[in-house]
Amino acid sequence: MNKAFVKETNEDDDEEIPGMPIIPGGSPNYMTVAGHAAIRAEFEQLVKVDRPEIVKIVSWAAGNGDRSENGDYIYGKKRMRELDKRIRFLSKRLDNAVVVDPKAQENTEQVFFGATVTISGPEDEVACYQIVGIDEANAADGKISWISPLARALLKARVDDVVNFQSPSGWREVEVLAISYD
Repeated sequence: MNKAFVKETNEDDDEEIPGMPIIPGGSPNYMTVAGHAAIRAEFEQLVKVDRPEIVKIVSWAAGNGDRSENGDYIYGKKRMRELDKRIRFLSKRLDNAVVVDPKAQENTEQVFFGATVTISGPEDEVACYQIVGIDEANAADGKISWISPLARALLKARVDDVVNFQSPSGWREVEVLAISYD
């Protein structure tokens, strides 16, 4: 068959799912214990529950005859491709995961991965952030990725240190008020 009519896929494309953070080259995929458990649970849900349900629907729809105009079949196949892509993505993330337990941190006087850091901004606004893995970051919940500008600036800082970092609105200065490893 002529190659012009064959769609070639590249398994490495899964690493670049739109909207998903990319791990910097050569860096491990750090995760907290809770983050690893959440990603593992999503993976198990997709593999053991969601995908088998879609397979049943596609199988049933395929048995109904003409597949070209069968909405259940067409949608089911599309949904199965999406699930398979997400399963491959999560599988790669879990395979490359380095699970770090913040409670096992011995040097609790400095900021490292997993630390919960309370900071004070220029107008005395106080905020609290936990430094977590790329896949578990959610600023609304106070969890920032270890590759974010703020987290990078905070790494190795101590209480009462003042750190500068480049934010989307320009350079900012914050003071470290407290560090904990809960």
